[in-house]
Amino acid sequence: MLNPSELYTLTDDPPAVDRPVLVHALTGFVDAGNASRLAREHLLTVGSPRTIATFDLDQLYDYRSRRPAMLFVEDHWEHYEQPQLLLRVLRDATGTEFLLLDGPEPDLQWERFTAAALELIERFEVRATVGLTAIPMAVPHTRPTGVTAHGTSRDLIAGFEPWLQRVQVPGSVGNLLEYRIGQQDRDAFGFAVHVPHYVAQAEFPAAAEKLLQCLSDATGLRVPTEELHAAAEAVRAEIDVQIAQADEAASLVRALEEQYDAYTRGRQGNNLLAESPAPLPTADEIGAELERFLAEHSRGEEPPLG
Repeated sequence: MLNPSELYTLTDDPPAVDRPVLVHALTGFVDAGNASRLAREHLLTVGSPRTIATFDLDQLYDYRSRRPAMLFVEDHWEHYEQPQLLLRVLRDATGTEFLLLDGPEPDLQWERFTAAALELIERFEVRATVGLTAIPMAVPHTRPTGVTAHGTSRDLIAGFEPWLQRVQVPGSVGNLLEYRIGQQDRDAFGFAVHVPHYVAQAEFPAAAEKLLQCLSDATGLRVPTEELHAAAEAVRAEIDVQIAQADEAASLVRALEEQYDAYTRGRQGNNLLAESPAPLPTADEIGAELERFLAEHSRGEEPPLG
């Protein structure tokens, strides 16, 4: 492996941060409802970010697979949206500093990038690393937003019940990072919020709000989410209007509600089965659906609703 330290450059005078939490929310992996993006953008808006490390993305990014946008105006190229992978320090509502790793998920050199991230985790004495993702699930928008928690120790995610028993899904750098951190006996965990599959391609602020609530509850960071909550209420109302105008969609949501309610009442099953007229996917089927979603997402196609 090439030297991981050569993948990033620290600012001239990186600040001293007292055993911070590191949050990572990279783009390029599945992000149903744009929840991870909305959460990341919200953190950057309220957190007064300062860059402390920049990664050499030329070594990690496949430009031909994810071509950055360029703006052409009349007779010249006016703007280039240069992709950046940055480590930044932010502040929560109480002034507590934490780190955010954001930018495109590396296409190349996953192990070297992960080793570089581990170097930074050690340098800044990170006490816990937290990943934020969002996955499409056969759940209704009319019920509380669910979340799958995972971590290097059960103690880190106490209070979260598993939704899936065993499922194989495509890997991601964020998940690999958590795995490698666990091999070093460090604390790392993450949250994959559940987004109704029929709104997976739209913005679903309720999922972003849930991610940040989980982050706050698990780490003690205080992130204001009033704006996300207001946006979530507005989106829910709009979805209700659209579904009310389509009998087939309304029937689908009612079936999902019945199954969700049956699951929460503690009926038997290793997924959202319950006794209902229209069973939801098994764990293997959910994994296959996630793979299909990822494949279509990587081609820039929109998966069908429902």
